[in-house]
Amino acid sequence: MKIRVGVFFGGKSVEHEVSVISALQACRSLNKEKYDIIPVYITKNTEFYIGEKIGSIEAYHNIPALLRESTRVLPVGNNGTVEFLNYPMKKFGNNIAAVIDVALPIVHGTNVEDGALQGYLQTLGVPYAGCDVLSSALGMDKYAMKCVFADNGIPVLPATVVNVKQFTREHDAVIELIESRTQYPVIVKPVNLGSSVGIRKAKDRAELEDALDYAFTFAIKVLVENAVTELKEINCSVLGDYEDAEASECEEPIANDEILSYQDKYVGGTKSSGGKSGMASLKRKIPADITPEQREEVRTLAVKAFRSLGCAGVARIDFMLDKATGKIYLNEINTIPGSLSFYLWEPVGVKYTAMLDKLIELALKRSRENKSITFSFDTNILENASFGGSKGSKGAKC
Repeated sequence: MKIRVGVFFGGKSVEHEVSVISALQACRSLNKEKYDIIPVYITKNTEFYIGEKIGSIEAYHNIPALLRESTRVLPVGNNGTVEFLNYPMKKFGNNIAAVIDVALPIVHGTNVEDGALQGYLQTLGVPYAGCDVLSSALGMDKYAMKCVFADNGIPVLPATVVNVKQFTREHDAVIELIESRTQYPVIVKPVNLGSSVGIRKAKDRAELEDALDYAFTFAIKVLVENAVTELKEINCSVLGDYEDAEASECEEPIANDEILSYQDKYVGGTKSSGGKSGMASLKRKIPADITPEQREEVRTLAVKAFRSLGCAGVARIDFMLDKATGKIYLNEINTIPGSLSFYLWEPVGVKYTAMLDKLIELALKRSRENKSITFSFDTNILENASFGGSKGSKGAKC
């Protein structure tokens, strides 16, 4: 009997479209002989849809039309599986539109990658691939992850975090605080977004104020850190869990500007790829143009970072190499990387299909381990519970 895999994607995120591309790439590469694949599209209004065309990238050229031809469903947990019930429900007949045994979230950004979807799946009681709630949340918050990495001896650049209320009410004080802790040029970025959304470089106070205004349109909290002026970006992926994790080949992304932009990552290659390649279409050098010693340092730090956050599945860890000093800093981790970074695994002999098999295997392993843990115990604490008085005993009102 095949394993029924629900591939979740989309969601209320500025990286919604990137998620669609990443997920449908995975759907094409999953082993059809081992799995029944149910693509599950989450709209920007957090509605769940399944259907014959949900797995077709061409159908997303006209999303309203796609939804009219698809089935809106409600996920309901049922003894370790998830049933997708028709919504609204039919008065007569079977309302179960589909059932899955394991979830494969391929989502990017806030409200989905940050532990929100993972918590929902965990509450439903279904095995799910990738990071758990805590590691997903830490991986999305650029400041929180820096704190964990620094505490584990992983080199990161110091950063200052400010929120929009501070900036609005104490504008001059916030600018002075940032300038006291950093030196120009600086990088300004939303604390909880990926795909280079909302990021700008500032070379003076005027540019800093503009960059903060821009970043605050995408997030309530913003992080500011020193820019590495002679920068070489190096990325590496890690696959595994707390017991066993390995690093991929290293890549060197090629940017058209000082900062690797959303355009560089997802739009630059779409003419030749038909908009279907996602991160795989990014210009890059694989392997990266670094020394064998630097490659080993990056790969070792990547695995250490993965384990320090308690990650599982596949993640991509982005590093900054300061060409002036030779120092390597960890920039950030992507707990569900674009295209799942399959292009970093193929050079070391791991095919995309095999990597997806591993993600599902790890999801089922974690589920088995969790079943051996006691989450409740018998107690009579409610047997004689009362708040006192007739009103409390009736239980009619709170």
